[in-house]
Amino acid sequence: MSGENIGSGNENFDRLLERLGYAYDQSQDIFVSILHAWQRDFGYCRLYDEAAALFSMIIDCEPIYFSYGGKRWLIELWKGQYALTTGAEIGVYWTDLPDIEVPGVFQGPFFYAAGDTDLLPLSFTLSKGGRVLFSRAQKHWWLTGFMPGEFSEPDQLAMEAAITLKDEAMLYAFLKGLKWAGYREHEWTVRGTTVSLQFTAPRTPQPSTRSPETDWLVQRKNEMLCGIYRELTGRYGNIWDKFRELQKRAPALYGEAMKIGKTAPLYESYALLQPHLA
Repeated sequence: MSGENIGSGNENFDRLLERLGYAYDQSQDIFVSILHAWQRDFGYCRLYDEAAALFSMIIDCEPIYFSYGGKRWLIELWKGQYALTTGAEIGVYWTDLPDIEVPGVFQGPFFYAAGDTDLLPLSFTLSKGGRVLFSRAQKHWWLTGFMPGEFSEPDQLAMEAAITLKDEAMLYAFLKGLKWAGYREHEWTVRGTTVSLQFTAPRTPQPSTRSPETDWLVQRKNEMLCGIYRELTGRYGNIWDKFRELQKRAPALYGEAMKIGKTAPLYESYALLQPHLA
């Protein structure tokens, strides 16, 4: 499910992707997050979801909060349009800190990305109108897939996710979190300590930066850029040739195409939060 051919076939391009926190899966034509991506150092807080639309990411968010092992945990699902890519994510985070407060900026929990001892077996399949776009499966803290040039509205996408919890105590805590989020028992299945569910319409409140008007404006730009990407690269069979063509013929679009998934500007607010994380 996770793809067998990781790498673009061009070492320089692969090194560039690695610096961005990603690798390329040839078998599915998607970018995927690597285990030791730089994004891991920035954890998660709600400010990141609030900022996403400002960076051309119109994505549905589904945070599931629960308590386990003396810590607060968050497993969040995302799906939607990430500028020039259609994508989806599952992230695993925890905190043992009280909520932080930065006056005029943020009040709430800050979560750290799961460490190596807390990685969970994660998987998902992302579909659009009944057509499977791609599948991912890996033990990870941040399982992702981003398909370049594919344009989607978030409500066109369905994410079939499976999450394997550490033990029964974590399983029951997570199921309680699902209930708090608005899911009902018939909407998930459990096998062992693995929970499977479908993420279509989000049950939890979405970021305040999302509105029908702003979504429409951002999505029309995303749709246009995806169309240009396909027009310029459609005759090429591999990702490196596609991006090389963009770099030659449309440097500005190449720059946009290299903004894969969640990029550095999304995490600018971390500098305001960091002093409060001692």
